[in-house]
Amino acid sequence: MTIYDSVQKTKREFIPQEKGKATLYVCGPTVYDDAHLGHAKSALVFDLLTRVLKANGYDVTYARNITDIDDKIIKKANETNKSIKEITDFYTSSYDTEMSKLGILRPNLEPKATESLEAMFELIQKLLDSDHAYKTADGDVYFDTSSDSEYLKLSHRVQNEDEKRQRVESSSQKKNSADFALWKSVKDGTISFHSPFGAGRPGWHLECSAMIEKHLAKPDTKFAVDIHGGGADLLFPHHENEAAQTRCGTSHVLANYWMHNGFVNIDGEKMSKSLGNSFFLKDALKIYDGEVLRFYLLGTHYRSNFNFNEEDLATSKKRLDKIYRLKKRLFGLSNENVKTPFKDELLKALGDDLNVSASLSLIDEMISHANEMLDTAGKHKELKRDTLSNLAYIEEVLGFGTKNPFEYFQFGVDEETKAKIDTLIKKRAEAKAAKDFAASDKLRDEILAFGVSLMDTAHGTFWEKL
Repeated sequence: MTIYDSVQKTKREFIPQEKGKATLYVCGPTVYDDAHLGHAKSALVFDLLTRVLKANGYDVTYARNITDIDDKIIKKANETNKSIKEITDFYTSSYDTEMSKLGILRPNLEPKATESLEAMFELIQKLLDSDHAYKTADGDVYFDTSSDSEYLKLSHRVQNEDEKRQRVESSSQKKNSADFALWKSVKDGTISFHSPFGAGRPGWHLECSAMIEKHLAKPDTKFAVDIHGGGADLLFPHHENEAAQTRCGTSHVLANYWMHNGFVNIDGEKMSKSLGNSFFLKDALKIYDGEVLRFYLLGTHYRSNFNFNEEDLATSKKRLDKIYRLKKRLFGLSNENVKTPFKDELLKALGDDLNVSASLSLIDEMISHANEMLDTAGKHKELKRDTLSNLAYIEEVLGFGTKNPFEYFQFGVDEETKAKIDTLIKKRAEAKAAKDFAASDKLRDEILAFGVSLMDTAHGTFWEKL
């Protein structure tokens, strides 16, 4: 398996520190608002990575943090007259619900900043003791970037004079323009936490280094984790600063492999709340089935920027529909987990830095061949067996095709209408059993009036939205 390393800027063979095991840490949401498509894209990419690692036989430990201490959260609490916990609990719950609708598996660990303060205090103290950090007269604690000879080597970044000037203006007590806060002193009575350094709040970069060291790092390994991931916008300054903290305050290098997913754009424009074009995931889920969104958002390679538009989404859905139409043809047959050439080819494609384009092409070819063979007069027992096994593997590794194929085509029909249709189908079955064909035909017409089609099969009567 190969992974493109964002730092070394090349594909590298994945070799974990511990044979057969892989550790993955991904920067998760700051829970002060609804999740948007950018959050969904990142979560989907690393869900796919986790699935592919497992399919390759690795025992995966996947951690994704929850940032529940942040100035934006405090601002939201003040604006809504709610407690910090009310805000963060609500948005954490909605995030989990929406990600579940996309078929995203829950990480093994979801550490929260509020539950990791002691680990942060410990890391700050180590940095102070080793002269990699300093405390200002105002009570803030800063990381001293001049003490780290490797600072900026992660992002390969060179700061320009405007950036340096802006950073100097942000605090007159910083030693260097690039120094960043580990602990922000609070003296105005606003929300703060007690610490050995005085009342205040932790710096955003600090929490990930502390959580990784607490939950994933092992004393006898060089790297704290095998893989660290997140959006491309996090490479600098967030990941650069994380790496510096861990390098200078622990015995570890933060990560062996760095993976970053591209931005999500709306009609070609980078998603940004400041531009007013953020597309909330909850709104998309009202219009499209979660698996349709999953299929669409994963359809472009994870490192590429993704241009979201509804025409492309509709085209993508037609491609997913083909998986479900094949599932319908094989509905009711039991699946046997058998080895097939298709599975090997699919895993090989995904093992090449999550090459989804090649994987979808393989799926298209498999579906086309299966349909072509099923259209002939032969019984094709082995073909059906292998195809069912292939479809189950697609479900396991890519998360596509997980639904009942008939229910998939019912998306967009409200629950009340579904209940009415199901009741009419039951009455129609009773009329047919009683050989009351006039009543059966009348009920059929009532069902079709809802804008659906009916399919009578050996396994019962099913319907789908036209």
